[in-house]
Amino acid sequence: MRNGIVKRYFFTCVSVVLVSIVVLGAVFLGLSAQYFKDERQDQLLIIAQRAAERTSSGLTTSDGNSYLLDFDTLRQGYRLLISTQEDADLFMTDVNGAAVLCTEGTRCAHTTYRVPADVLEKSSQASVAKGYRGMGTLGEIYKRPHYIVSVPITGDDGYIIGYVFAASPADELSQFLVDVLRMFAIAAVVVLAISFAVIYYTTKRLVSPLKEMAGYAARFGQGDFSQTVPVTSDDEVGQLAMALNNMSSSLAVVEQTRRNFVANVSHELKTPMTTIGGFVDGILDGTIPPERQNHYLGLVSNEVKRLSRLVSGMLNVSKIEAGEMTLNTVPFNICEVIFTALLSFEQQIEQKSIEIEGLDVDKVMVEGDRDLVHQVIYNLVDNAVKFVNEGGVISFGFETVGGYTFTAVRNSGEGIPKEQLQQVFDRFYKTDRSRGLDKKGVGLGLYIAKTIVNRHGGDIVVSSKEGEYTEFRFSLPAAKPLRAKRAAKGEGRREGQPADALAEAEGQQAPDPGDGDRKI
Repeated sequence: MRNGIVKRYFFTCVSVVLVSIVVLGAVFLGLSAQYFKDERQDQLLIIAQRAAERTSSGLTTSDGNSYLLDFDTLRQGYRLLISTQEDADLFMTDVNGAAVLCTEGTRCAHTTYRVPADVLEKSSQASVAKGYRGMGTLGEIYKRPHYIVSVPITGDDGYIIGYVFAASPADELSQFLVDVLRMFAIAAVVVLAISFAVIYYTTKRLVSPLKEMAGYAARFGQGDFSQTVPVTSDDEVGQLAMALNNMSSSLAVVEQTRRNFVANVSHELKTPMTTIGGFVDGILDGTIPPERQNHYLGLVSNEVKRLSRLVSGMLNVSKIEAGEMTLNTVPFNICEVIFTALLSFEQQIEQKSIEIEGLDVDKVMVEGDRDLVHQVIYNLVDNAVKFVNEGGVISFGFETVGGYTFTAVRNSGEGIPKEQLQQVFDRFYKTDRSRGLDKKGVGLGLYIAKTIVNRHGGDIVVSSKEGEYTEFRFSLPAAKPLRAKRAAKGEGRREGQPADALAEAEGQQAPDPGDGDRKI
């Protein structure tokens, strides 16, 4: 982790800071150079404008075609103007570019060379207010680059009679930029040092909780869910910690479920296999006499059937949990399915003198997978037959509310303790009482029934009153023709309207799945 994220993040941030400083330095130096140049030329322009004003005010006409100047007076004025600018010079040329006056005296380079014609042309086109600005050597006048500023001199008639040039060496710019660069470099070093320290500290702080989470994730992968990741913030890192804790909780539940499943399967398999092994060994070694062998072979046969039911139930559970259960939805009469299921228990019903009630209706149409719904009803009837009292009653009830048909299966008997009602749909769950009465069950029937009903978009609930009854009540979508008929009458449930609201609109009380005193 340290050699990965920390290094990459640190060097990425450092690279960004370095590039930013380089770009900022280049822009800063460029602007500084331009500012220095403009400032220098502005100063020279002011001097050249004042020199041109003095020159124009000192013009005298001799014959109408020429002007006279007092060069000594002008030279002193020029020198006074340029005295504030170190290494700068000021000179005047005629219209042809020949120097006629210079602050350096008679021995200067300005009198030897002429100003280039292109510079004169640009100077003649410039106004007195803006003047001509340039940088160069003015042909052969200067050996080094100079800042050049010129202003035209006009006579009384408005014609240009000459030019005033002010020049200053450009070497000062290099020294100025060196000084600026030195100050910028010092500031950049300080900023870089602070940035490096902050970036390194921030990176370590960001990565430290990730390393800690990696350690917790490794323990989770090994099956240790006893600890939780500390959540120290509300940012993305804190959200990741909470996600890991949620994952740990989910994995702990899954692991506990898996262990319970293995333990339950082992227990359910061990009991019949022990019984089968004991009886077979008894027959083989002669412990069981020949006249009793058929009896015990019958017991062995029952245990084998129990193992078959267990394996079949486990396969069904596996298909359900793997999402391999597909629905073949068709409208059908659920009463016919109930009658078919009851025929499978005809012998047990007669042996216990059980009375069947509530099946005097002709047709109750629902939509669903007929075979899967048959399994639901078969499991519920099987449960009712097992726990109904001798000479008791198994009754059925039907009610359609809000597009769903509710089917109730109630049996009289001792009922289920209140504290165990929420567990009857768990896999392999069997109450202590049912372990005594239900010798053949494996505790998967109600779990499978609930899963199938939920897969149809319905729900199943149980209610019981000890010493009186137990009732399972599940819902399935009503058949479409029935829903269409109810909608035509204005009785259908509107989208988003709960069953309670619909019942209230119809002026009746909504059915309560947990109301044990409701008569079917």
